[in-house]
Amino acid sequence: MKVESPKLMNAPSGASTMALAIEMQLPENALARNQSALAYLIERSVAGDHAAFEQIMIHSQQRVMAMSWRMLGNDADARDASQEVFLRVYKYLKRYDQNQDFFAWVYRITVNVCRDILKKRQHNNRMVPLEASADEGVLEIPASQEDVEQMLLSTQRHELIAQAIATLPHKERASIVLRDVEGFSTEAVAKILHSSATTVRSQISSARKKIRDYCRRALTVGGGRK
Repeated sequence: MKVESPKLMNAPSGASTMALAIEMQLPENALARNQSALAYLIERSVAGDHAAFEQIMIHSQQRVMAMSWRMLGNDADARDASQEVFLRVYKYLKRYDQNQDFFAWVYRITVNVCRDILKKRQHNNRMVPLEASADEGVLEIPASQEDVEQMLLSTQRHELIAQAIATLPHKERASIVLRDVEGFSTEAVAKILHSSATTVRSQISSARKKIRDYCRRALTVGGGRK
């Protein structure tokens, strides 16, 4: 079956748009809270009910699109990834174990799809902008900007962080996005990536250090040119 994707969020491309997408806090939808309703839709979808699967897509698409944006860094690839994710979800839904977190399972598929796309365009260094916290050593969503100057400075920081994240190996990129942006626990990230908590902690620590070092080098070079 060819899965017809419902219309995904319409938004222009570009680094500033990507930052805006990341800053947007997606509310937990009703389907995620109502496990019995979700289980029923999954059961109906496996039985061939296309309308039921359409409902799953509608309630999952924002999460998938946002994650794809964060991993791939541009609108076109994120939309392609989202379509492929739902094709795979439909194909493998009968294998889904309902004792698992459904959305964690979907995230795992999303990470794998994004990995495949990244392999095809390793030369492209665009990536979703995030903000680094010097105090806690984690990536955080930036606070609101109160004037144009602050917005410009924030955009510059976003672009710098984007360039830094683009240099990370796929596994480190996936770990830090899932942990510091999506908010999964280290143990949950390990399950999503089929890894161990120890390995994930190591990947996140390494990614944070690389991002900070990259930014420091870039700022030092930029400051020297003034």
